[in-house]
Amino acid sequence: MLQKNKKTVVLLSGGLDSATTLAVARSRGLLCCAMTFRYGQRHRCEIDAAKKIARSLGAFEHRIIDIDLAPFGASALTDPKIKVPKDTSDLAGPERIPTTYVPARNTIFLSYALAWAEVLGASDIFIGVNCTDYSGYPDCRPEFISAFQKLANLATAAAVTGKSRYRIVAPIMNMTKAEIILTGTRLGVDFSLTHTCYDPDPAGRSCRRCDACRFRLKGFAEAGLKDPIEYQTAKQ
Repeated sequence: MLQKNKKTVVLLSGGLDSATTLAVARSRGLLCCAMTFRYGQRHRCEIDAAKKIARSLGAFEHRIIDIDLAPFGASALTDPKIKVPKDTSDLAGPERIPTTYVPARNTIFLSYALAWAEVLGASDIFIGVNCTDYSGYPDCRPEFISAFQKLANLATAAAVTGKSRYRIVAPIMNMTKAEIILTGTRLGVDFSLTHTCYDPDPAGRSCRRCDACRFRLKGFAEAGLKDPIEYQTAKQ
């Protein structure tokens, strides 16, 4: 059971899922230590969004970690030679893994979060993965979260000496995008601060055509709310 006024690490990308996850953790009375990654992603404006969200939701601490996944490539988010898929006939699902998948990204992010959690004396790590309205990424599934939690309790000094027992908390795992938006709204998330688009223009405006934008727009429509961010008006 989560204890109030305890530190917890929250992975914060700058998108609406992670913003809602931070709000959920805060609503449970936890001191939220947010962690954001500058990993060579083409949509770097999400980092500025994460800074604004952390301030808006009263994160106890916010760290931005520099790592570089771009040299590995193999993803439209880190390799400029690979185009971000747009206007796909169907939104991506578990039956196909789109080129926006970044190899081992959540494994890497959770490993950093685990290291910080051990230093902080925190036993819970919050992550905004979702397996309902999502793009079929293998590291967003419950099986992955369960496996990483097991690893965390085998790989850390705090766990093997009995000082801590780690939990990977994924509070929006089974929510639809509309449910995530409604939960965030109830908890005071300012969604105008968030960034979702994989391929924004130089001004930071969302394309409305990539899978991420389309899931977001679908979620707001199903929630009966207006998306407060700015979108490009014409196809680029």
